[in-house]
Amino acid sequence: MRSLKIGTLDLPSPVLLAPLAGISDSAFRLICRRFGARFTFVEMINARAISHKNKKTKKMLVHADEDSPIGIQLLGAEIPYLLKAVDVIAAHDFDLLDFNAACPVRKVCRRGEGAALLKEPAKLGKILKALVRAWPKPLTIKIRSGWDAASRNAAAVARVAEDAGVQAVFIHGRDKTQLYTGSVDMQAIAQAKEAVRIPVIASGDIWSAGHAQRMIETTGCDGVLVARGALGNPWVFREIEAGLDGQPLPPPPSVEEILETLTAHLELSVCEHGEKDAIAIMRKYVGWYLKGKKHIRCIRQKANTVKTKTEFLRLVADIRSLSK
Repeated sequence: MRSLKIGTLDLPSPVLLAPLAGISDSAFRLICRRFGARFTFVEMINARAISHKNKKTKKMLVHADEDSPIGIQLLGAEIPYLLKAVDVIAAHDFDLLDFNAACPVRKVCRRGEGAALLKEPAKLGKILKALVRAWPKPLTIKIRSGWDAASRNAAAVARVAEDAGVQAVFIHGRDKTQLYTGSVDMQAIAQAKEAVRIPVIASGDIWSAGHAQRMIETTGCDGVLVARGALGNPWVFREIEAGLDGQPLPPPPSVEEILETLTAHLELSVCEHGEKDAIAIMRKYVGWYLKGKKHIRCIRQKANTVKTKTEFLRLVADIRSLSK
């Protein structure tokens, strides 16, 4: 398996788990690590919220010793708040800081944050230089192919980032207006890779070993960032690594392995969030873990009525019976 070097950080695999808003809690990350994720991120952190020491946001910074190496992604556009956030983050043991210039959510872009910064490369460069000076470990940036189809400037933005001292670029191959629809622009990723000397890690539609291999072969990127492809499918990491190693792909998980993993995920979530909140979180995972299986519509309906751990485990037992 090839490795990935980002600044002083040597990663044992070029396959990374992306930060997913509302998803990437400790339970999700640890489950993905069980099946081959070698590097994870906590959820995206808002610079204003963390600089104000928001209680909920500070809780998101906590991670288990075994959840390492690990990165954190920061969202913002105002340098004073970003620097305050870095001060808070520095007290925690993160191996990498990623700056988000990719989030396409309307309320984020209205604040001039996330993907909106792709329209202001000069401003983005100033922000990145300030972060490079303040953060002692590797700094990366997450971008998109551009703001819209008429302004796909990933290569130019990647050069701005490299000139500022950023040590790797993560690129989602869609522009802001596409959100998560339409096709990934592999040419934009390839152009960015050609434009800079620092590593380029590609994101967008990495659902399987075949998708990862095609992305790497087509763009020349140095690694892939798995996002939605890991939802209910932590096995995707062992599959991609096998594919990149030229090894036979492991068989898909059996229903029993899926249910055992779902139960383990539940236990981790209860430990992290408490029973009530964990059940609310885990309802959506039932559909993800069992996507494409028989009786999935009925199972989802039942999952939406579950309120306790006991009821959740009873649902798992019912699913096991239905699969026989």
